[in-house]
Amino acid sequence: MSSIAPPCHTRTADTTDDWITPKHLIERLGPFDLDPCACVPQPWPCADRQFTLEDDGLMRPWQGFVWLNPPYGRSLDAWLNRMAMHDNGIAFVFARTDTRAFFRYVWPHASAILFVRGRVTFHRPDGSLPKLGHNSGGPSCLMGYGQRAKSRLLENRDLGALVYPAE
Repeated sequence: MSSIAPPCHTRTADTTDDWITPKHLIERLGPFDLDPCACVPQPWPCADRQFTLEDDGLMRPWQGFVWLNPPYGRSLDAWLNRMAMHDNGIAFVFARTDTRAFFRYVWPHASAILFVRGRVTFHRPDGSLPKLGHNSGGPSCLMGYGQRAKSRLLENRDLGALVYPAE
């Protein structure tokens, strides 16, 4: 398995969707009640309760304030749809504002979007960083759903540029 995810347009059989959000972002934006996309292993929890791939977090009941760093592959639409329906949490994805997923589940439903300044470097499931110089390969954004998420993003607006699409 490749330890560095190539740009999504060059995905291969060795590409992995198992990447962990940097701890400093979780500490700033949290606490969270649920992470439905937790990795195994995961050296720091992103929420009090976590579902792994084996738990099928997409199909399990969601409760409370959710942290969602979903797989960036074909299932992204389903995860963003679920977050829009739950309407209580923050999702972290590439800032691909022209995609079908953005037009269906972000622009009409998110209460706030924080476009993160610079490129984020995610961690491997064991907590280690990818090779020096490698980051996510694209711009990222934090999408808030619901008033609580909107407030958290407003409190952390120094991380980038904040917009309110649903207003």
